Amino acid sequence: MSSSTPTAVHCEKCERELMASSYELPSKRGRLPHCLMCAVRFPSLLRKSLVICLLVGTVLTAINQGNFILAGEFQWAMAWKIPLTYAVPFIVATTGGLLNARAAIRTDA
Repeated sequence: MSSSTPTAVHCEKCERELMASSYELPSKRGRLPHCLMCAVRFPSLLRKSLVICLLVGTVLTAINQGNFILAGEFQWAMAWKIPLTYAVPFIVATTGGLLNARAAIRTDA
């Protein structure tokens, strides 16, 4: 006779109990569950997001501000536009990675 009590799922990194969903991220032991805070700080996810951010941000900066940069005409609006141009692809890549890693927690025995 099997027990019908659900087994709790915990974050692989911080041991926090996961309620409704988790983020399954790769490790040497397979894809293991992580909470949102640990998933956001997952090294390979951050590395991939950073590479995408640098590539896409540089292209977008060249397209949008390249003429001013090449002419040596710094505009103060560029002080917030350029960092934001890099931040947007970083956020999009990280969000996409998290959504792809999201998994529902099974509570069946």
